[in-house]
Amino acid sequence: MEAAWLQNEDNMKVQEELVAAMLKSAVSECSEELTFLKRDPASLKKVEPPFDRMKYEEAMETLQKKGLSVEWGSDLGAIEERALTVDSAMPLFVVNYPKELKPFYMKENPDDPRTYKNSDLLAPEGYGEIIGGSERETDNELMLERLRDKGEGLDSYKWYLDLRKYGSVPHSGFGLGLERIVTWVCKLEHIRDSIPYPRTVARVYP
Repeated sequence: MEAAWLQNEDNMKVQEELVAAMLKSAVSECSEELTFLKRDPASLKKVEPPFDRMKYEEAMETLQKKGLSVEWGSDLGAIEERALTVDSAMPLFVVNYPKELKPFYMKENPDDPRTYKNSDLLAPEGYGEIIGGSERETDNELMLERLRDKGEGLDSYKWYLDLRKYGSVPHSGFGLGLERIVTWVCKLEHIRDSIPYPRTVARVYP
C-alpha cells in the first residue's frame, strides 16, 4: 500500500486496521479450518488495535536482558524477533530502525537523525515480521546524497528519483508478507507450509 498525506503513525494505524480486518474475516469465515489446524479462533478475536509499540533501541535493551548478543546497529533476524514476541498475544511494532539497516527512500526521524520513521510489525507468539513500512523521503537531493554515499549507480533509480524531482507530498507505505501472516494465523510450523510451491535448496521450479 502507498498513500498520500499519511505520516508513519497514520501508516501504522492502517496496518493495524488491515490486520484486524483480516483476522475478523478469517474467524467468521474459516473458524472450522482454524480449529482443525489447532488455532483457537477466540485467540485471534482478541487481537485488536492499538498494537504494542517499541522503539528499536528499546528492542536492543530487551534482547540484551534476555542474553542475546546484540547492540545498536544489529539487525533483527528470526531469533531476535522470536525473542521479542514469543510470550506475547498481541502484534508488536518495532519503530525507528537505524538508517544503515533500511533502504534510502525512508524519511529521516527528526527526533533521532540516526534513524528513519519506519516500522516492522512482528506477529505474536514468536512468528516474526509480517509487515514492513515507513514514511517516504520527499527530498530528491537527500536521496541522491544517500545513494552516492552507498556507491549506488544513479541510473538504476532514475525513474524513482524522477517521481520526486519536481516536488512531492507527505506519503507512507508498507508491504505485507501474505505467506508470513498465513503462517501465524494458521499456527503453522514453517512458512513453507503456507506456500503451495515453496522454493527449497533442491527445487527452484515450479
